[in-house]
Amino acid sequence: MQICSVNTSPVTFFLVFTIVITVFTSCHTADQRVLSPQASLKALEVEDGFEVDLVAAEPLVIAPVAMAFDEKGRIWVVEMDGYMPDTLGIGENAPVGRVAILTDHDGDGKMDERTVFLDSLVMPRAICLVDSGVLVAEPPNLWFYEIDADKPAGRTLVDSVYAEGGNVEHQPNGLLRGLDNWIYSAKYDWRYRRLANGDWRKEKTHFRGQWGISQDDWGRLYYNDNSSNLFGDYFLPGLGSGNPNQREVAGYGETIVADTRVYPLHPTTGVNRGYMDGILDSSGRLVNFTAACGPLVYRGGLLPGINAFVAEPAANLIKRNTLVEDGYRTTGEQAYRGREFLASSDERFRPVNLCDGPDGALYVVDMYRGIIQHSTYLTPYLKNEIDVRGLALPLSMGRIYKVVPKGVKTTRTAVPRDADSLVMLLGHINGWVRDKAQQVLIDRHATDVVGKLREILQASDNDKQVAHALWTLEGLGQLDLADIRVLLERQQWQLRAQAISAAVSLAEKTPTEKLVNLIAAHVSESDTLLMPHAAFAIAAFADVDRSITEQWAIAHADNKYVADALISGIEGQEKALLTRIISRKLLDTSSVLYHRLAAVVDDIDGKAAANSQLELAKRYPQGVALFQATCQPCHGEDGRGVSSIAPPLAGSQWVMGNKQRLASLVLYGLTGAVDVSGRIYEKADVSGEMPGIAHNPSIDDAELAQLLSYIRNAWGNATGDEVLPEDLGVARSTFGKRTEPFTQDELYRVFGRD
Repeated sequence: MQICSVNTSPVTFFLVFTIVITVFTSCHTADQRVLSPQASLKALEVEDGFEVDLVAAEPLVIAPVAMAFDEKGRIWVVEMDGYMPDTLGIGENAPVGRVAILTDHDGDGKMDERTVFLDSLVMPRAICLVDSGVLVAEPPNLWFYEIDADKPAGRTLVDSVYAEGGNVEHQPNGLLRGLDNWIYSAKYDWRYRRLANGDWRKEKTHFRGQWGISQDDWGRLYYNDNSSNLFGDYFLPGLGSGNPNQREVAGYGETIVADTRVYPLHPTTGVNRGYMDGILDSSGRLVNFTAACGPLVYRGGLLPGINAFVAEPAANLIKRNTLVEDGYRTTGEQAYRGREFLASSDERFRPVNLCDGPDGALYVVDMYRGIIQHSTYLTPYLKNEIDVRGLALPLSMGRIYKVVPKGVKTTRTAVPRDADSLVMLLGHINGWVRDKAQQVLIDRHATDVVGKLREILQASDNDKQVAHALWTLEGLGQLDLADIRVLLERQQWQLRAQAISAAVSLAEKTPTEKLVNLIAAHVSESDTLLMPHAAFAIAAFADVDRSITEQWAIAHADNKYVADALISGIEGQEKALLTRIISRKLLDTSSVLYHRLAAVVDDIDGKAAANSQLELAKRYPQGVALFQATCQPCHGEDGRGVSSIAPPLAGSQWVMGNKQRLASLVLYGLTGAVDVSGRIYEKADVSGEMPGIAHNPSIDDAELAQLLSYIRNAWGNATGDEVLPEDLGVARSTFGKRTEPFTQDELYRVFGRD
């Protein structure tokens, strides 16, 4: 469909638009019937050699969005029953969410009992079993509930701002308990840990993903956003985030699988921007990811190689990617072309999360409902699709499936009570079992197994068991310098890298100079495989001599990982280092190290010139609140953009230039490549397109005018030129009920480049 010109009558355009999409919908709709659990199961097509089983369905499970297995093999499920009761989202704040426990009493792999653990929750979104209780994310709070006989026995507020601001699509979630014993989230840059005395610690980490988070066998994290396939880290998650002046850190947020092509089983016209050229193919099927979520690096032990699965609820499918490790780098590609690992002809099949299980199966959380797009960004096109095809109802349904190789009889691995048996499970083929064994040992404070754990460090030939033994010692508070030294003498570089990363946790009880000297003694200047790990680890220590890291970075001036590792540990010293490098002519100005260090220094200078955000917040309170809810998740709190999601607002000519152009852009959205401050942001650099909010009835022009005035004067922009509600009225009257986002070229044609 052509983008309407400025002279097209808004009424005429909308009538034509409605006729076109109605005809298109009638020709390309999927099966709109509400299918029973068994019928929906039959509507699934899975890769040859696999089979799908139904584990639970309504009324046992309702609107599930996340799940976790406990050591008894029961499923703890988060139910977001309040999500989008209609296309306006009216009633989303009703306390109808729950956390329920599903139990399989007869051992047939199907749940047959439901126990509600928590009721009357408002939009709960994530869960994590830890110690004697469970973490539950209920925006804006993160709560910890003690468990007594499967009932809550008191709660502790861990964080009152865990999911503050933003809408349901852009709030933290995941709560993954990592190999390193910290709990990580998607769409967030903080991590949590429960200490031995019951207190909670919160620390800064890298910003990651949108919905769902996973880890591989080495504890590296993987995530994505709605229009991407798979991102991930090359190094352990606790490193490299120590310098707030550093926008991007090489080795973190790397693109693992770039290919975003999808292959739905049926026409999928019910996607938010299905009317736009290139979104659907000639048969009405989605071309690329638009709602990618729930990434899982499968570790169940039933599949060869490294496999990463990604859910796409808008197209009713699950993609399989195959990953390859090359040193510390990981790359991947789609497992096949023209088809998917799992796809359904049932349009209400909405896989929103994936997880491993104690039997090695791949578990699928199916929210099972018609509306999957939140009202904040819901287009008139999709509203029409929902209305015409009756997708708003029914609510209060949901399913959980599991996928296993055909003919393989899976059995749940029991988690034993005795500590010695748990130690043996640290080497199990199933990653879920290894993780749970480590977690249970730590939660039970099983210090009586320390000797056996050290025996594993010394003699085990099972690398995964060794890694888990190392981090179990760390979680028990029993790791010491001798343990690190033992692993640094091992042949496998991966184990040495684990030891280097774990050494950081000893800083509170071991002189950091000893730790730095131990690490440096085991990494030669030619060891480019371990050097980045070592540089990141040394950067994490406070008040140490970093001359060895600086020496490595200068000797390998074009190694971006070592360069960024150095920078991550020198907050406040960046200018001094750059000056020293220049004055002593220590490296070529064309080198990677020079450019990355200079870029950080430039950012620091830019931040120093910024306006007082506090004063602006007082001046534009509604604008700040709207910014936090709709813009901040993608453009960042400091307006400098979020890597792989959205470009900066600070210093952007789109923000500071023609205010009618800005108003039109924000109302109707922007798609395609865009030039921001001389840098071209392609689809590979940012997440799809910027959606417009012209058709969101919950945002009025007075609020929006404050938002635009705020961003035009924040972060050093300082235009002094406010946007008024009348300016938005002009844009609305000019473009009317337009639904397609603008392109850069079109905005330039209409408003010019100033």
